[in-house]
Amino acid sequence: MVCYDIEILPAGSGDVPALVKVGRQTFFETFHKTIAEENLLHYLDESFHPDRMLKEVSHPESHFYLARINGTVAGYLKVNTGKAQTEPQNEKALEVERIYVKKEWHGKSVGQALMDHALKIARNKKATYVWLGVWPKNYRAVRFYQKYGFEVFDTHTFHTAGEYQTDYLMKLPMID
Repeated sequence: MVCYDIEILPAGSGDVPALVKVGRQTFFETFHKTIAEENLLHYLDESFHPDRMLKEVSHPESHFYLARINGTVAGYLKVNTGKAQTEPQNEKALEVERIYVKKEWHGKSVGQALMDHALKIARNKKATYVWLGVWPKNYRAVRFYQKYGFEVFDTHTFHTAGEYQTDYLMKLPMID
């Protein structure tokens, strides 16, 4: 079994090209069979445009972290607090908006390292709970979150350029 030294490092404006590349790649890998190609490409162009990503990285209540293995970007994490959360939640909640891991790094503990980092941030911020949205048919992701103890507490609609899907909202209470 190969062990990987995974570094989790804060990402800033200089990392926008890497964030755009990973975001586009992982979203495409996950959804290319379930979203019409034209809608998917429109969503990728809009949601992972460098200007938009720079705006997200610059938001004071959003925080990005790159997962690197031997200098190679394997994925990234985006967490939101306060008013940066994508759904109205408690001010003391922490949202895990994205855990994106390149397909070639699946099963290599990158997602686990990113989630562990998110939970560490939540503990440091004394968050009351951590929450996230996930597509119910992304079975791998749902199982991953359930292993951490996340449970479905609601749903919301996710829009991708003309297509709508209902996502689970999952929550993990933080215990002192």
